[in-house]
Amino acid sequence: MNDSSIGREQILAMIPHQGGMCLWDRVLDWDAESIRLQAGTHRDPAHPLRADGRLHAVHLCEYGAQAMAVHGGLLARESGASAPPGMLVALRGVELHVARIDGLAGDLDCQAQVLASSAASQQYGFRIHHGEVLLAEGRAAVMLGAAGG
Repeated sequence: MNDSSIGREQILAMIPHQGGMCLWDRVLDWDAESIRLQAGTHRDPAHPLRADGRLHAVHLCEYGAQAMAVHGGLLARESGASAPPGMLVALRGVELHVARIDGLAGDLDCQAQVLASSAASQQYGFRIHHGEVLLAEGRAAVMLGAAGG
Protein backbone atom coordinates (compact mmCIF):
# COMPACT_ATOMS: atom_id res chain seq x y z
CA MET A 1 0.00 0.00 0.00
CA ASN A 2 1.07 3.57 -0.66
CA ASP A 3 1.53 6.55 1.66
CA SER A 4 -1.57 7.05 3.77
CA SER A 5 -0.97 10.74 4.58
CA ILE A 6 -3.32 11.99 1.88
CA GLY A 7 -5.75 14.56 3.24
CA ARG A 8 -8.65 16.62 1.95
CA GLU A 9 -6.51 19.32 0.30
CA GLN A 10 -4.72 16.73 -1.84
CA ILE A 11 -8.02 15.04 -2.67
CA LEU A 12 -9.49 18.40 -3.77
CA ALA A 13 -6.52 18.88 -6.11
CA MET A 14 -7.21 15.56 -7.86
CA ILE A 15 -10.96 15.45 -8.42
CA PRO A 16 -13.52 17.80 -9.99
CA HIS A 17 -15.78 17.74 -6.90
CA GLN A 18 -15.08 20.89 -4.91
CA GLY A 19 -16.24 22.47 -1.66
CA GLY A 20 -18.91 20.48 0.13
CA MET A 21 -19.28 18.16 -2.85
CA CYS A 22 -15.86 16.67 -2.12
CA LEU A 23 -17.12 13.90 0.14
CA TRP A 24 -13.90 12.21 1.33
CA ASP A 25 -11.63 13.63 4.04
CA ARG A 26 -8.65 11.31 3.81
CA VAL A 27 -7.13 8.33 2.05
CA LEU A 28 -6.13 5.63 4.52
CA ASP A 29 -4.21 3.52 1.99
CA TRP A 30 -4.21 2.54 -1.66
CA ASP A 31 -2.45 0.51 -4.32
CA ALA A 32 -2.94 -0.07 -8.05
CA GLU A 33 -6.07 -2.17 -7.48
CA SER A 34 -7.84 -0.63 -4.49
CA ILE A 35 -8.30 2.32 -2.16
CA ARG A 36 -9.53 2.85 1.40
CA LEU A 37 -10.93 6.23 2.41
CA GLN A 38 -12.58 7.85 5.40
CA ALA A 39 -15.00 10.75 5.85
CA GLY A 40 -17.06 12.54 8.42
CA THR A 41 -18.82 14.77 5.90
CA HIS A 42 -22.16 13.00 6.40
CA ARG A 43 -22.44 14.79 9.77
CA ASP A 44 -22.23 18.27 8.21
CA PRO A 45 -25.62 20.03 8.54
CA ALA A 46 -24.70 21.97 5.35
CA HIS A 47 -23.99 18.79 3.33
CA PRO A 48 -25.07 19.68 -0.24
CA LEU A 49 -26.92 16.36 -0.72
CA ARG A 50 -29.13 16.77 2.36
CA ALA A 51 -32.84 17.26 1.80
CA ASP A 52 -35.04 18.51 4.66
CA GLY A 53 -32.07 18.08 7.00
CA ARG A 54 -31.68 14.41 6.12
CA LEU A 55 -28.99 12.56 4.21
CA HIS A 56 -30.41 9.41 2.68
CA ALA A 57 -28.35 6.26 2.19
CA VAL A 58 -28.78 6.40 -1.59
CA HIS A 59 -26.13 9.13 -1.52
CA LEU A 60 -23.59 6.51 -0.50
CA CYS A 61 -23.50 5.70 -4.23
CA GLU A 62 -21.94 9.15 -4.76
CA TYR A 63 -19.43 8.38 -2.02
CA GLY A 64 -18.56 5.17 -3.88
CA ALA A 65 -18.23 6.97 -7.21
CA GLN A 66 -15.99 9.62 -5.66
CA ALA A 67 -13.79 6.89 -4.21
CA MET A 68 -13.22 5.84 -7.83
CA ALA A 69 -12.33 9.42 -8.80
CA VAL A 70 -9.83 9.73 -5.95
CA HIS A 71 -8.23 6.40 -6.88
CA GLY A 72 -7.98 7.45 -10.53
CA GLY A 73 -6.43 10.75 -9.47
CA LEU A 74 -3.83 8.97 -7.34
CA LEU A 75 -2.94 6.55 -10.13
CA ALA A 76 -2.60 9.42 -12.62
CA ARG A 77 -0.54 11.50 -10.19
CA GLU A 78 1.82 8.56 -9.65
CA SER A 79 2.48 8.43 -13.40
CA GLY A 80 2.92 12.21 -13.64
CA ALA A 81 -0.39 12.84 -15.41
CA SER A 82 -3.88 14.08 -14.60
CA ALA A 83 -6.87 11.78 -14.52
CA PRO A 84 -9.24 12.18 -17.47
CA PRO A 85 -12.71 13.46 -16.62
CA GLY A 86 -15.29 10.74 -16.15
CA MET A 87 -19.03 10.33 -16.10
CA LEU A 88 -20.88 7.85 -13.94
CA VAL A 89 -22.87 5.72 -16.38
CA ALA A 90 -24.12 2.78 -14.34
CA LEU A 91 -24.70 1.48 -10.84
CA ARG A 92 -25.25 -2.26 -10.42
CA GLY A 93 -25.90 -4.59 -7.53
CA VAL A 94 -26.38 -1.71 -5.10
CA GLU A 95 -27.61 -2.78 -1.69
CA LEU A 96 -28.40 -0.17 0.95
CA HIS A 97 -28.53 -1.60 4.46
CA VAL A 98 -29.76 1.58 6.19
CA ALA A 99 -32.22 4.31 5.24
CA ARG A 100 -30.24 7.38 6.37
CA ILE A 101 -26.68 8.29 7.30
CA ASP A 102 -27.01 11.80 8.78
CA GLY A 103 -27.39 10.49 12.34
CA LEU A 104 -24.26 8.31 12.35
CA ALA A 105 -21.77 9.62 14.92
CA GLY A 106 -18.51 8.12 13.61
CA ASP A 107 -16.70 8.29 10.31
CA LEU A 108 -17.62 6.44 7.13
CA ASP A 109 -15.03 4.02 5.76
CA CYS A 110 -14.95 2.94 2.11
CA GLN A 111 -13.10 0.16 0.34
CA ALA A 112 -13.21 0.39 -3.45
CA GLN A 113 -11.61 -2.13 -5.80
CA VAL A 114 -10.96 -2.03 -9.53
CA LEU A 115 -13.00 -4.73 -11.28
CA ALA A 116 -12.25 -3.70 -14.88
CA SER A 117 -10.26 -0.87 -16.41
CA SER A 118 -9.47 0.39 -19.90
CA ALA A 119 -8.58 3.72 -21.48
CA ALA A 120 -12.29 4.31 -22.08
CA SER A 121 -13.96 3.08 -18.90
CA GLN A 122 -13.61 1.72 -15.41
CA GLN A 123 -15.71 -0.44 -13.14
CA TYR A 124 -15.22 -0.63 -9.38
CA GLY A 125 -16.85 -2.46 -6.53
CA PHE A 126 -17.39 -0.49 -3.34
CA ARG A 127 -18.35 -1.21 0.25
CA ILE A 128 -19.03 1.51 2.80
CA HIS A 129 -19.01 0.82 6.53
CA HIS A 130 -19.72 2.73 9.73
CA GLY A 131 -17.58 0.92 12.26
CA GLU A 132 -18.36 -2.76 11.79
CA VAL A 133 -21.75 -2.10 10.16
CA LEU A 134 -21.99 -2.43 6.37
CA LEU A 135 -24.07 0.51 5.11
CA ALA A 136 -23.90 0.06 1.34
CA GLU A 137 -22.24 -1.99 -1.36
CA GLY A 138 -22.38 -2.14 -5.12
CA ARG A 139 -20.61 -1.62 -8.41
CA ALA A 140 -20.16 1.60 -10.38
CA ALA A 141 -19.09 2.13 -13.98
CA VAL A 142 -17.52 5.32 -15.30
CA MET A 143 -16.93 6.35 -18.91
CA LEU A 144 -13.59 8.19 -19.11
CA GLY A 145 -12.92 11.25 -21.23
CA ALA A 146 -16.55 12.32 -20.87
CA ALA A 147 -17.67 15.80 -19.93
CA GLY A 148 -18.73 16.01 -16.33
CA GLY A 149 -17.22 14.22 -13.39
